[in-house]
Amino acid sequence: MYRFLFSARWLGWLAMVAVIAAGCVGLGRWQLDRREEVVQNIQRIEANYDAAPVRYVPGANGFDSYDPSREWTPVTFTGTYDVGNQVVVRNRPLNGQPGYEVLTPLRLDDGTAVIIDRGWLPIGNAEAGRPDTIPAPPAGRVEVTARTKPGEPAVNRGAPEGQVASIDLAALAGTLDYPVQDAAYGLLALERPAAAETPVAAPKPSIDEGPHLSYSLQWFAFGVLAFVGLGYAARLQRRSDAERDGTAPDRPVRQRRRPSSEEEEDAILDSQGIR
Repeated sequence: MYRFLFSARWLGWLAMVAVIAAGCVGLGRWQLDRREEVVQNIQRIEANYDAAPVRYVPGANGFDSYDPSREWTPVTFTGTYDVGNQVVVRNRPLNGQPGYEVLTPLRLDDGTAVIIDRGWLPIGNAEAGRPDTIPAPPAGRVEVTARTKPGEPAVNRGAPEGQVASIDLAALAGTLDYPVQDAAYGLLALERPAAAETPVAAPKPSIDEGPHLSYSLQWFAFGVLAFVGLGYAARLQRRSDAERDGTAPDRPVRQRRRPSSEEEEDAILDSQGIR
């Protein structure tokens, strides 16, 4: 029967299959965790992105102490752009095209500032590594509505003068001589008055869950198939052992049907080319 399953070789194969199945389960759970993160972000987008803007209140809107649940929430600020300390973020693709994002400090009435991401610019043609022009923001006092985004970690990569490698708010704050709200920045949605020319507005983020659920089910299926394959191999081994020691059941022999006399006569005529 299947006593061979308790041999060292088959126990080793069972252990190997168990390890493979455990790995598949782990990868499946990892895909489920990734899907959960995506679903949570989609829920924040749907709840906050198109919400009515709220007026900025120091210490109450998540720019000095970030609250992840407020991501994408529109907030309206009043202040003056500090164009002299404007920088661009390098290596920012949009729709497959490389480019930059423009970061401009907006100085507020309380003496602090918030970083506004005013949009995207393509790589320039006149000088390598820089945009051709950076559209000027509105001069003087301006009302800005921007969506809340968390700052980014520092990137160990250099950048030319006037450029940064990431939206590292703490690093940006260290270059300015006035306090900056460094827990979050604003992704521009609206300026009043409007600028004569603006960078390309950031597109609305995708709410597609992606293939994480289907990938997780595939990994779980692979884990099950590993045991199915082991069972099939054991069945073949049992059949081989039974045939070798003569204990395999006799297989019924199919009897060929004897041709009728009419069929024999037709065959003779066909061989002689009569028909």
